[in-house]
Amino acid sequence: MTDDRMFGVVLTGHGGPEALVWRDDLPRPEALPGEVLIRVGAAAVNNTDVNTRLAWYASGDGMDQEDAAWSGKPLEFPRIQGADVCGEIVAVGADVPEARIGERVIVEPSLREAEGARRDPPWYFGTEVDGGFAEYATVAARHAHRIVSDLTDIELASFPCSYSTAENLLTRAGVTARDRVLVTGASGGVGSAAVQLAVARGAEVIGIASAAKAPEIEALGAARVLDRDADLAATLGTGAVDVVIDLVGGPGWPPLLDLLRPGGRYAISGAIAGPEVTLDLRKLYLKDLSFFGCTVLQPGVFEALVERIETGAIRPLVAASYPLRDIGAAQEAFQAKRHVGKIVLEVRRD
Repeated sequence: MTDDRMFGVVLTGHGGPEALVWRDDLPRPEALPGEVLIRVGAAAVNNTDVNTRLAWYASGDGMDQEDAAWSGKPLEFPRIQGADVCGEIVAVGADVPEARIGERVIVEPSLREAEGARRDPPWYFGTEVDGGFAEYATVAARHAHRIVSDLTDIELASFPCSYSTAENLLTRAGVTARDRVLVTGASGGVGSAAVQLAVARGAEVIGIASAAKAPEIEALGAARVLDRDADLAATLGTGAVDVVIDLVGGPGWPPLLDLLRPGGRYAISGAIAGPEVTLDLRKLYLKDLSFFGCTVLQPGVFEALVERIETGAIRPLVAASYPLRDIGAAQEAFQAKRHVGKIVLEVRRD
């Protein structure tokens, strides 16, 4: 492999795992002004990766939708996916201090700077611009956050996307130590992160997950874990929680509003059980509820996450790791939803 080439996995179009193609002749990117070049150590699997490949974000049916990315804009192929990245800065572009070379970093995936994207911000790392499923990746220097930690690259790669999404949900919903928080999908990457981060804020947390996964969620600090098929209103009673952090949506959504106290807050950043729900508007306005749709990170969210990692306030939850070449198997395991936490790809240089 020459100095101007690298290996990686490219998404060639919408479809099944066959749309993910391993290549060892990809052009190695250069750090443009304001950017850094990162040698990737590990990159985790996310719902965004799978949903984008399957065109799940499209407003219509089929794999040829023009709005089949999370931003609602056309996706350019081939694309190197991978939003969750830990690695080392090996080169810098103009206007970036050379002292940053050698820094260990994690990448903030919700980008407000992306050279050459030719679109209005924000962009998402690994969707609108190439991400971390490759040997090297570039990103605006402000989005590569120095991290000082004894954790491995695989462990650190479990944090950026899921944990920043969870921290953003809690920030938008204004979660404090006075709150009782219900987290749906508590065994997934974002859900398990939300449990940990809400506990770190001092909140009382109730998780929803399968009964088999309940002990692991309790180990993260949840005061209680309810089965996802439970009658929530009968179990908890109406008006039992201050905040709902929802990652599931789908047919089980309406009772969540019954659980909220008057003045309660509902924040969502996922709809794995289905994007369409039935909303009784009377519950929304008569209870003075606040709704928050959360994708783009609020200022300061990622910095707060880095601090929590470095101080040990939260811990990584890695369910499994795979070599990058085995991305198809990793995504298959991810979609099976038998795990708790994150599935991470190790970027090996054999």
